[in-house]
Amino acid sequence: MTADWRAALVADIRTLINSAEPAVEEEAKWRKASNPDGVPTFSCKGLVCTVETYKDKVKVTFAKGASLPDPTGMFIPVEGGTRRAVDFFGTDDLDDDAFTAIVKAAVAVNRG
Repeated sequence: MTADWRAALVADIRTLINSAEPAVEEEAKWRKASNPDGVPTFSCKGLVCTVETYKDKVKVTFAKGASLPDPTGMFIPVEGGTRRAVDFFGTDDLDDDAFTAIVKAAVAVNRG
């Protein structure tokens, strides 16, 4: 990924995830020719979320997002399924406190 607003946002997201739950482990998965760096995945007692970059946004997908509270309405509205995602279209879109709360809730769901 080139060093633009998306790279800065991914770095901020990574920092928030790690500060919300220091036990989270990061690894890159699904490497391919079009994305040699792979997709950053964050796990703690199971998959917490993935972080993908697109031309116009950064998408954070929570594996069990349908089970998580979303008091500030960060998740993209979708019907059915277990995953939920948050799309960020710029660095100003990131609400640190709300995002951190979702990460903490995701880890709590994984821990049972």
